[in-house]
Amino acid sequence: MRPCSRRRFLRLTSAVTGAVGLPMLVPARAVHGYQAGEKLRVALVGVGGRGRWFVETIPRMEEVVALCDVNEVRIDEAFRLWEELASRWENSPQPGERQAAGNYRRLLKNRPQTFVDFRQMLEEMGEKIDAVVVATPDHTHAVASAAAIRAGKHVFCEKPLTRTVYESRTLRELARKHKVATAMGNQGTYSGPFRRALELIREGTLGQIRQVYVWNDGGGADRDAPPEGEMPIPKGLHWDLWLGPAAWRPFHPQWMQRNSWRDFGTGQLGNWASHTANLAFMALEVFRLWTDPESAKKRTIRVRAECSRINRLSFPRWEKVWWEIPARGNWPPITIEWINGPAPGFKELVEPVIADAPEKQRNLWHFAGTLIVGTEGSIHTTGHNAWFRLLPVGRFEGVQCDRPEKVPSSRGPEADWFAACRGGPAAWSHFDYASALNEFLMLGNIATQIPEPIEYDPVEMKILSPAEANNLLHSPYREGWIL
Repeated sequence: MRPCSRRRFLRLTSAVTGAVGLPMLVPARAVHGYQAGEKLRVALVGVGGRGRWFVETIPRMEEVVALCDVNEVRIDEAFRLWEELASRWENSPQPGERQAAGNYRRLLKNRPQTFVDFRQMLEEMGEKIDAVVVATPDHTHAVASAAAIRAGKHVFCEKPLTRTVYESRTLRELARKHKVATAMGNQGTYSGPFRRALELIREGTLGQIRQVYVWNDGGGADRDAPPEGEMPIPKGLHWDLWLGPAAWRPFHPQWMQRNSWRDFGTGQLGNWASHTANLAFMALEVFRLWTDPESAKKRTIRVRAECSRINRLSFPRWEKVWWEIPARGNWPPITIEWINGPAPGFKELVEPVIADAPEKQRNLWHFAGTLIVGTEGSIHTTGHNAWFRLLPVGRFEGVQCDRPEKVPSSRGPEADWFAACRGGPAAWSHFDYASALNEFLMLGNIATQIPEPIEYDPVEMKILSPAEANNLLHSPYREGWIL
């Protein structure tokens, strides 16, 4: 990693804000009490795909008491993973791995309870669960998290927080009401470079910032039509439960490619911008339009989009979205531009930024990144915002970019959340913050479905213009499912 910066640093530190504090409103601490050394009892909802990470990680930290997945095959795979890791690490020279192997062996001897329906799990286990990790497909993040919060459980939900704006707002209000510890899994937030970049931006190192570019080269599936016909449901898959609150339809494996369909996914805005746009949203205090609207002279956000075509079934092959954000506090108005897939202007934006990329890093830098542009310099980050550099190269020699100097360091997303569960400080991506970030991003998904710009009031959760676009803030739930 290239060292970053102190030249002209002291002269610039007062350009934008004063002291650097925590980047968001910290909600009320959890009220549950735990004895020193007592393990939290954690239920894992969704144990395949991204959920596999938590199957491996959580037993190394706390006690796993339940596994829940709509596909019984994934539950079987979780137990096989524990067996594999226990065998691999039980004679490891690393003490941490040997300890983990012992934890896995105990889980295999006294197996956690298993479920295919999180609602049944919460009802039957009740007070035997302290906290829930949700790593299901996007369209069931909200219902699973809401059910756990209503049951008084702490919740960690993978990104994106929810599929719709309304779901995000509801989770925020539920978490406030029940005073549980929450966190969303945009992991770069917990890295040292992310927090150091936030400090440098807040201290004015870049001067005045009015423009941010966020890119991803993935694009959307842009499907023309839903899958045709009905195929046999694979053994172990509970299709009705996989659909959750979405409208019922016959099984077809293509439906399970969630980010191909607006009914089940959030496209690259949810899949990647949850990471890549996070630094700008947090460091430039865009969230204050939700948490501190009095600080803004104008509180509405204008969102406009261009895309390969309007497609309400799937996500466009390419898209460009602009959020025009009013001044808040001492921050001037800014525009955040998202460019995704083979969109016009993608090459012209990205190639100059990555021209000096090391050969091994070139594809990574091209795939996703952020450029935060100030009058005195810029910050370039990769997709997770977990690495950055200051531009132009040479101007900021000597400024370290690896760890925060004023804001707290993190022990990692899960560890910070567990500390909050025990009454410590809130994790940085708690639902009060994450809900605002996700609302912001999902406005982009609304903008690509209509031909005109939208004007959004983040306090009232209302699209002022065009009024008919308010129908896209939420989708109706199937009978039997509630938020």
